[in-house]
Order: sequence, then C-alpha cells, then structure tokens
Amino acid sequence: MRNFKLTLQYDGTDYVGWQRQAAGTSIQGLLEDALRPIEGSDVTVHGAGRTDAGVHALGQVCSFVLTASIEPRVLVRALNPVLPPDVRVAHAEVMPGDFHARFSSTGKVYEYRIVTGLFASPFLRRYVWYVKGRLDIAMMQEASSRFVGTHDFAAFQGHGAVRRTTIRTVRRLDWSGDGGPESPLVMRIEGNGFLRHMVRNIAGTLVDIGLRRRSPSDIESIMASRSRPAAGPTAPASGLFLRQVLYSDKMAP
Repeated sequence: MRNFKLTLQYDGTDYVGWQRQAAGTSIQGLLEDALRPIEGSDVTVHGAGRTDAGVHALGQVCSFVLTASIEPRVLVRALNPVLPPDVRVAHAEVMPGDFHARFSSTGKVYEYRIVTGLFASPFLRRYVWYVKGRLDIAMMQEASSRFVGTHDFAAFQGHGAVRRTTIRTVRRLDWSGDGGPESPLVMRIEGNGFLRHMVRNIAGTLVDIGLRRRSPSDIESIMASRSRPAAGPTAPASGLFLRQVLYSDKMAP
C-alpha cells in the first residue's frame, strides 16, 4: 500500500469544479473513475483545494492510497490516455504515509488574469476576465499592499460559505503585465489558505479601484465591516488559476 501524490493541470471551463457532485462532471470524479480499473476497486482522491466550476489549475495536487503495484511514471502514462484532453497529470510520486494533499499544505498560490482594451482575443476568452475601460494599475497596486498580512477576510467570503474562522494570512499580492492581448494583467496572490471565492472577490474589488469606483483607502473599512456587500463584485471564474500548492520540506518523498 502506497500513498501517491499527483500534480494536475486542467482547463476548468467545462467542469463543475474539483469536487464530485450529484450532477455534472468533476475533476475528482474523472480521476477516481480512471483509477478504479488500476486498483480494481474504488479509490478516494483528496484534493488540495476545491476549485469551483470554471476555475483552472496549473498545479493542483491530490493524494490517494493504492494497493496496486504500479510505479509513478507508469501511473502517469496509464491515466493521461483515459482522461479528457483538458485534464492532464503532470507528475506523480510516492509520499510518506502521513501526507495528505489538503491537510499537509502550508499554503497556495493563485493567479487571476485580466485583459482590457477594445476586445478580448477569442483564444484568451476562456482564461481571462475581459474588463472594458482603462484600469489605473498604480491604484490597484497601492490597494493590493493593504491585503498583505493577517486579516479577517469575512467581507471577501462567498455567500453561503461556513468556516470556523475567516482570518487568513496573505503573504504576497502583486501584479504583472499591462492588460493587453499579448500581456494580460496578472494578479498573483499567496496565502496560508483562502475562503470560498476570496480570490475572485479580492480581484473584483481591486478592479473597482482600478476603474476609480473606489479608493485604495477603502480596503480597511471593507475589512472592518465583515460584510460581503461592502466589497466589490465577484470576478468571473474564467480568469482564476490555482498556480501552486505549497508544502514544507518535511513532506518530501
């Protein structure tokens, strides 16, 4: 019996998200279905993060236990041909028995991608938020610095979510690119954990600031309110990517 860790990439456009659901196709469901004939029985796959419908991943991580005798490289070659072409296993490795994709994680890195200008290229539309109007990137960067640190992010949590605490630590939030078709504006955010829709709600609030609908100084009062309506709109799922899941060196194979 061995504990496997997979690193995945997927285009989330056509899926209901990571988690298996009663209706619709999920990434978790696809993997469990692909692993069943290898194991000869049902396999439960644990994801590091439950990406929502339409959200993409460049470095999602999952873990599961197999009794079947199969090497990591062979497992990758066995899984990819039976998975849809918009879901791919990038890497597999055997981990210590106490490794868990979600509970062993020390943090995650997300990216949110935005295109401005006259139009969004049809080749980018599935992977960006097209924002009409000119964004003041300097104001967005000034506001971004106010998110860094340990704060109560209740105002940026999606409706209906229930968490024991809404306090999270954002270690980094910065921007690159200019928003053009050849260089999308990319927000990269790293934290110890994220609430449901938190990254998309932060992105929507920062775009409001970039459109001069709000001021960077509003961030403190929005946080203090702990009220979701006080923050900006929820940015579309299409622009969000789970870039990387972080683990301590102790979780090395």
